[in-house]
Amino acid sequence: MKSGFVTIIGRPSVGKSTLLNKMCGEKVSIVSKVPQTTRNAIRGIVNRKDGQLVFIDTPGRHASQKKFNKKLMDVSQRALEDSDLVLYVLDATRAPGSGEEETASVLTHLAERTIAAVNKMDADDADFNRAKDFVTLKLPSAQHRCFPISAQTEQGIDELLAALFSIAPEGDAFYSDEYTDQEVSFRISEIIREKAINRLRQELPHSLYVDIADMEFKEEGKQLWVRAFIIVERESQKGMVVGKGGEMIKAIRLASLKELKNIFDWKIDLDLRVKTGKDWRHNEHTLRQIIG
Repeated sequence: MKSGFVTIIGRPSVGKSTLLNKMCGEKVSIVSKVPQTTRNAIRGIVNRKDGQLVFIDTPGRHASQKKFNKKLMDVSQRALEDSDLVLYVLDATRAPGSGEEETASVLTHLAERTIAAVNKMDADDADFNRAKDFVTLKLPSAQHRCFPISAQTEQGIDELLAALFSIAPEGDAFYSDEYTDQEVSFRISEIIREKAINRLRQELPHSLYVDIADMEFKEEGKQLWVRAFIIVERESQKGMVVGKGGEMIKAIRLASLKELKNIFDWKIDLDLRVKTGKDWRHNEHTLRQIIG
């Protein structure tokens, strides 16, 4: 029986969250074209006949001295330190640059337990050999554990999982037959955030977060009432989220409810509002609350 924690690491927008969802067979991590959508260490659990792997999706690594970004990088670093294995995801359509070199540099001492996945092999401009040459140069002991995959089409995912199980340590399962250990409030807030940023990515890519203010079960546990706030940084941004005649926030609410219906068995009643948390990305207390 094999079991282990696997940290997923990579540059922004390489497809880490999409890959995690496909490996788990369920929606575990939200997905967006906005870089660094993932802000927390998201756990997804894969149970196979070989054992159990607990994947930890981390924020995309991006060099910046801004407080918000440094908090995201702290999340990634802590996950690496606590993991048994590392799944390093690269983008087959992008030539490695300084950002990729920085990412690879933090894996140097972890190369013996790193497996590389070169994602987006379904794209016309995919170049697996370019990515593999980079891995060979920067992480030579991992060069024979470099796999071409496509998270979108699921190409190579079974082979990737087999390779991870092959080097995972022996041990009992950490969880029962579930696919994530996320709390209900966190999952709801993440779904709302996904629907918001996918509709507002041109205006508010990183300037919002979601606060679950209250939750209550009703109808003998058959219905979950939720009051949630989309928090923006400035008063002027509230109108963008509300939209003309309330159209935008209505669309976010309905899209969230549709997604949540696929995740939870309860009927969910969502009271969604908008308020301002002035310059929250520079507030240490707020960042600890939403990032950790």
